[in-house]
Amino acid sequence: MAELKKGSRVTGTERDRLASDLRKRYDGGESIRSLAASTGRSYGFVHRILGESGASLRQRGGATRGRRAS
Repeated sequence: MAELKKGSRVTGTERDRLASDLRKRYDGGESIRSLAASTGRSYGFVHRILGESGASLRQRGGATRGRRAS
């Protein structure tokens, strides 16, 4: 998908297409940060679009405090 103009409104069918594309890529394993970078939109925008599209958002990864290896 081509990079969107920063700050431009995305509405109607264009928003639906963007949401569908982002959801497919997110479900395929891409991170919200990489989706934001590739579309030129903010993390919050991509997060909101994924939520609107009904995507099951993954929890944050990485090390967790207080967790000890067995």
